[in-house]
Amino acid sequence: MMLELQPRTDFAIELPTSMLNGKLMTPKLQSVKREGTVKVVTLFFLSLLLLLIAFGTCLGGLSSLQLARTSFPPPEVNSFVPVSHTHEDTEEEKKSISNEEILRDYIIQLKSEEWYWGGTSLHHNMSDEELFWKASSVAGEPLNCVSKVAFMFLTKGPLPLAPLWEAYFKGNEDYYSIYVHTVPGYTLDVPSWSVFHGRQIPSQAVQWGDISMVDAERRLLGNAILDSSNERFILLSETCIPLHSFSTFYDYVIQSQHSFVGVMDELGPYGRGRYTIKMKPEISLDQWRKAPQWFEVTRYLALYIVTDETYYPKFRNFCKPPCYSDEHYIPTFLSIYFGSQLANRSLTATDWSRGGPHPTMYRNNDITTNLLNRLRNNSNCFYNGNPGHTCYFFARKFSRDTLEPLQQLHHQALN
Repeated sequence: MMLELQPRTDFAIELPTSMLNGKLMTPKLQSVKREGTVKVVTLFFLSLLLLLIAFGTCLGGLSSLQLARTSFPPPEVNSFVPVSHTHEDTEEEKKSISNEEILRDYIIQLKSEEWYWGGTSLHHNMSDEELFWKASSVAGEPLNCVSKVAFMFLTKGPLPLAPLWEAYFKGNEDYYSIYVHTVPGYTLDVPSWSVFHGRQIPSQAVQWGDISMVDAERRLLGNAILDSSNERFILLSETCIPLHSFSTFYDYVIQSQHSFVGVMDELGPYGRGRYTIKMKPEISLDQWRKAPQWFEVTRYLALYIVTDETYYPKFRNFCKPPCYSDEHYIPTFLSIYFGSQLANRSLTATDWSRGGPHPTMYRNNDITTNLLNRLRNNSNCFYNGNPGHTCYFFARKFSRDTLEPLQQLHHQALN
């Protein structure tokens, strides 16, 4: 049962309050926005001048938006060669081609600058506090017109099902970003062409059932927020598999009116029984919520999670086993202020039917077409207020020995 809650009036967390085009804007963020605007205006006039030289006044009206927000492909050898090859190029044509090449090289160089897209290298040495501060200062309005989904993998180490994900992401490079949190000191052993190559973030030790699990989740969010093109954020593990095609999932979440976070008000020892009076006054018993940790949220909510300085300390100090912060912190915090924005469900299917503290781990012999169809075809849920839609796009837990049978069924399952 889910209670209808009103926002508390004593909310002490220092959170972004002003908004621009639906995005959060702190005073620091507004300053960054103004600085970015100066650069974009400068870029506009430089680009316009080069366009006038290259194409003449008839094409000089190309908008700066096309330059600033369109994904330009790598230059090809004959990209700007005139259509007619029956005569030698005139001096004027050669000069035009030369100017066009200069413009093309300029745009490619520009897109390599970090300020252009609001990103930063994943190989940084920022502390969590510095990372979250920087994330809160990133401009909310992306310069890239294509919204991306951030896939955040919380892993112990290797990615045994990586080949399955390689096939899943293939051909959709402009629509996703990948972030991997492993144990400290571990380096992913993947080829240079892999979608996971170079996507590890600075990590810290994570212990099951400990607040360090939430720390890792916030760390993944903080790094993903630095890319202003990321609009949706989903948390996965190394035992997760995709159930539908990338394009089907992308359209589903980009068009969704909700974030996919469970907010169950569960009675008994495994729900309200984990609450402690020490959570007061910020959190009362009737505000206590529980959910699987495998969430999917909008950029708007992700920013609130990494800037929370009131509710997070409560869980860090007082949620100890048998209270597990990764099952209670995010659903409780978000339900208090953003309950209407939550779908009250996860997009990742998990089988708890066998009982115990951990869900079912699927093995090689468990992988059948019937299993995948059962997971894929569950439609007992609501989407944007309407019933009967696809509920799950991912599933867990799948052991490393399931890779071969999953690959055999992969084409059939995703198509």
